[in-house]
Amino acid sequence: MSADKHLQSWQERFEMAEAMQPLLGKLYRNQGVEVVLYGKPLLNASTIEIIKSHRLVRKHIGYKLRLRESFPFVEALSKLAVKQCKVDIGKLAINYWRENDNADGIEAYMSQELAAAIDHDDHEKPRDVVLYGFGRIGRLLARLLIERTGVSNKLRLRAIVLRGGRKGDLEKRASLLRRDSVHGPFNGSVEVDEENNAIIANGTYIQVIYANSPDEIDYTSYDISDALVVDNTGIWSDEEGLGQHLKSKGVTKVLLTAPAKGSIKNIVYGVNESDILESDTIISAASCTTNAITPVLKAINDKYGIENGHVETIHSYTNDQNLIDNYHKADRRGRSAPLNMVITETGAARAVAKALPVLEGKLTGNAIRVPTPNVSMAIINLNLNAETNKEDINDYLRNMALNSDLRNQIDFTESTEIVSSDLVGSRHAGVVDSQATIAEGKRAILYVWYDNEFGYSCQVVGVMQKMLGLNYQSLPLG
Repeated sequence: MSADKHLQSWQERFEMAEAMQPLLGKLYRNQGVEVVLYGKPLLNASTIEIIKSHRLVRKHIGYKLRLRESFPFVEALSKLAVKQCKVDIGKLAINYWRENDNADGIEAYMSQELAAAIDHDDHEKPRDVVLYGFGRIGRLLARLLIERTGVSNKLRLRAIVLRGGRKGDLEKRASLLRRDSVHGPFNGSVEVDEENNAIIANGTYIQVIYANSPDEIDYTSYDISDALVVDNTGIWSDEEGLGQHLKSKGVTKVLLTAPAKGSIKNIVYGVNESDILESDTIISAASCTTNAITPVLKAINDKYGIENGHVETIHSYTNDQNLIDNYHKADRRGRSAPLNMVITETGAARAVAKALPVLEGKLTGNAIRVPTPNVSMAIINLNLNAETNKEDINDYLRNMALNSDLRNQIDFTESTEIVSSDLVGSRHAGVVDSQATIAEGKRAILYVWYDNEFGYSCQVVGVMQKMLGLNYQSLPLG
């Protein structure tokens, strides 16, 4: 191909991706339809990101998907009365062109494949959400909720609750939402309403409430009712402590973004969210590590059976550690996080059994905190009940990542060059590094990357939706 043809081809792709963007935005804002391409979200994606996502299709199916092949499906989707679902436009396009016998055309094909979501009875009312705490997870949850702003959005971020309230606090909180050293700048505008103690982000009016205890807040005075409070402070983990939120006027449910104690259900979205009952008022979204490993462990156990195993977590440092050597009540965690690898404990392996009881007593775990600010890895060493090899187990996990009910939790990479920083912003619970897989006989060692902040936050949003009865179909079904 000549140099001019390369440039012409690029220009064509660029213009096609640009034309997609407003259609993708309107589909989400007006109809609640999130468009993905082989699992990769296209909502708020840049032009270059849309082009790259098309190139990645080759790694999934062995050949490329051109933008001129997928664009007609986005156009057709924008004309259909499809509501409240996630649509994989890549799979629809590939299936259509592969079959090559759809004489009735793309719109008829789309109407057939998406019939379950056409004229969907959109009876669910928008629900109020309050973020109690505004740290790493709280701010990422805010970003995820704000990016979904639109008339069809059913999760409405109404308030954040903070301690303190000193002069300048509001602007500093807004600044931390605008800029993030790991995840980059906020995609949009953030304004401060000092007079009314509020932050306005992309048109979302977020009341900022200062309080020292959950039970001293009357949310109804801010026109907030029937709300879900997401507690990401880490202060309380049992029913007594978290139950304080339910004493506040305007609150009906509580979600903890950490492992819970006692009889509180620990939910890993994609694995055991069906355990959530309408009557449940307090739920835990477990830990980032539990969310990363449980879907992969479920997939492996379903096919091969797990006799026992050990999970070693190579985990980025967190706010719980010290920047420089100083006192800490826990062993070793007082040593400087940016300068040391620190052996510590993790309850993630044991916590898997709360979401996947079949593995109770079969797993041990430990953790090493390392000097990186985000993205972690779980090394899962398993003794299986059936024999396998690297090719077989990788083929199975690739298929699970593409076609199973766990496709929104498990991602899969075949790159020989990928490193931790490449996974910043991953929306999956975990990413299987197939090049590192070791398997022979009844032994297997799997390496699973995970963005312990953003990927986990995406899982939390899934639990929020389930708790509030907001169910979104993933289409096509096959």
